Amino acid sequence: MADYLTLDDGRTLEHLEGGDPDGFPLVYHSGTPSGAVADEHLFAAAEAAGLRLVTYSRPGYGHSTPRGGPDHVITPVLADADDTAALLDHLGIGEFVTLGWSGGGPRALACGAAMPGRCRAVSLLAGVAPLDADGLDWLAGMGEENVRDFEAVQAGREAYRPIAEEQVEELRSVTGDDIVASFGDLVDEVDAAALTGDFAETVAASFRHAVEQGAVGMVEDTLQIVAPWGFDVRSLAVPVAVWQGEHDRMVPYAHGQWLASAIPGARAHLFADEGHLSLVARIDEILDDLKALAGI
Repeated sequence: MADYLTLDDGRTLEHLEGGDPDGFPLVYHSGTPSGAVADEHLFAAAEAAGLRLVTYSRPGYGHSTPRGGPDHVITPVLADADDTAALLDHLGIGEFVTLGWSGGGPRALACGAAMPGRCRAVSLLAGVAPLDADGLDWLAGMGEENVRDFEAVQAGREAYRPIAEEQVEELRSVTGDDIVASFGDLVDEVDAAALTGDFAETVAASFRHAVEQGAVGMVEDTLQIVAPWGFDVRSLAVPVAVWQGEHDRMVPYAHGQWLASAIPGARAHLFADEGHLSLVARIDEILDDLKALAGI
């Protein structure tokens, strides 16, 4: 069951815990869009790894209050590290490790940038690269839906909002049975094969919860991804692992390659036979690697 933290600016942050309650803290930043829902597979993996998992719904998702009004200035990704720090303080947590999947990747990196003395290590699971990544053709290899969305996002909030609102109407009722179809060109046969059973139901539940307040969370979350993040990944001083699959049509393989080369000392785990979703099946391996990076 979710708990709620009132932040200093009056916003509410919805958060969940799972895994080993006595374990070393792991902050999990989920993808775009997503809301904090119980993920029994992830919780079980965290428990097996001896990790206390903490996750939350970013502003505008689930029951977390959006930032500002509908036309407020875009808040850098780095601000999400401030929310994370406030939540950790509230929970009495000092040092931690963090895992970011997809659009959660920049938030995990932001925690490493903002809290280098507190964040012991960062793991990126198909994490997106910054839009201004030198030498990276950012949209190349994305499915047609993402190309449409990110081209609109780069044109501004008003160009993207109607697209997001249309997506919200589909996501409000998506189920595990129809979620592969809802992804459209964003999955190939590798990811479609992975999106079954309890995993499909959990992804669908996260989508439904993400859009309970409408499109506001998705719009702001996506705008943050293409805006300046507020830090330079080349200056990170914490250990980072990059996990990426070549069959990824949401966050293309080249993003993982770029991050692995740009982040100082990054440990690369790049797979020719994995996708954006299938890679999640390696969660036990990912968490063991994250613990080794942190020296715990």
